[in-house]
Amino acid sequence: MIKQTKLYNIHKALGAKIVEFAGFSMPIQYNSIIAEHKAVRESAGLFDVSHMGEIFVRGNNALKFIQNITINDASKLLPGKIQYSAMCLPDGGIVDDLLVYMIEESEYMIVVNASNKDKDFDWMKKNNQSAAEITDCSDEYSLLALQGPQSKTILQKICNRELNLEYYNFFMAKVADEEVLVSRTGYTGELGYELYFKGNEATAEKIWNTLMKAGKDEGLVPAGLAARDSLRLEMGFSLYGNDIDNTTNPIEAGLGWITKLNKPSFIGKEALQQFKSKGTSRKLSGIITKEKCFPRKGYAVTCNGKKIGEVTSGTVSPVLEEPIALAYVESQYSEIGTKVNFLIREKEIPATICKYPFIKK
Repeated sequence: MIKQTKLYNIHKALGAKIVEFAGFSMPIQYNSIIAEHKAVRESAGLFDVSHMGEIFVRGNNALKFIQNITINDASKLLPGKIQYSAMCLPDGGIVDDLLVYMIEESEYMIVVNASNKDKDFDWMKKNNQSAAEITDCSDEYSLLALQGPQSKTILQKICNRELNLEYYNFFMAKVADEEVLVSRTGYTGELGYELYFKGNEATAEKIWNTLMKAGKDEGLVPAGLAARDSLRLEMGFSLYGNDIDNTTNPIEAGLGWITKLNKPSFIGKEALQQFKSKGTSRKLSGIITKEKCFPRKGYAVTCNGKKIGEVTSGTVSPVLEEPIALAYVESQYSEIGTKVNFLIREKEIPATICKYPFIKK
């Protein structure tokens, strides 16, 4: 059965194009995808991302459990701080990438990808050797992402606390007179906030409508998942199911920076140590071209007539107005500046391996 977020009626009323995504009826776009994308880069956009999963870990052994199941070092967290991390299989394959929120000493919230929520919850329960209390609270929460350079100005109008949050920090506040966890996070590369809250449709609609009203003079627009995807790709942020999955490991995916091999044993550590010390046969790389084309997931990447990789995510950057892509390519071809090709309908399109993010923020 396809679920609906508590803002489904708002999306319908706004004329959004709605499709099934991760088991939910979700707004893909309201207007032009490019217009929504540019609004987030230049002013602000409001996304309903209530399909994401919120799993709470509680008890005296909560940290011990999280340390075993994630690859980053959660012992570095303090209450009010957030960490980007991932869970891996014993062979190093990625179960999911996620955010760990430290609520207090014995309580954490783990935010997982919508399409993986049930799988992740089962994986956590299966690997709970610490008798931690694990609760899936996803259906209780709505989640809005207010993103863009004007987001702080807009949110401050209806928030009862000074928005002095550093990146990857959060606090509890009243927003539109409702209790909200305000998080200085987002997947767009812009200044932005994610708002977690409980309540029924009326509560969700109240917060949405109050935000839209507060942002009217700042150019705030509703934005759909299509713009969210092109925004994250311009920043080179990986998307689970495209750029990372259980067949990819964090080292080849450019996530070595969240892989803390000096912490005590965790699931996948031995395999990841091998990848780190011996290197990987391929690397997730940025590719850009000035040619007219649209690189899509699954397209081959070639060099000297040989297939050397495959596109995992691609688009035409609305900011650069040039085609960009993420692709796994053989490590020997992954050096910045290497000339490669997109193979599109049996035609080779000249392109170049480049550093990502594709746009500088």
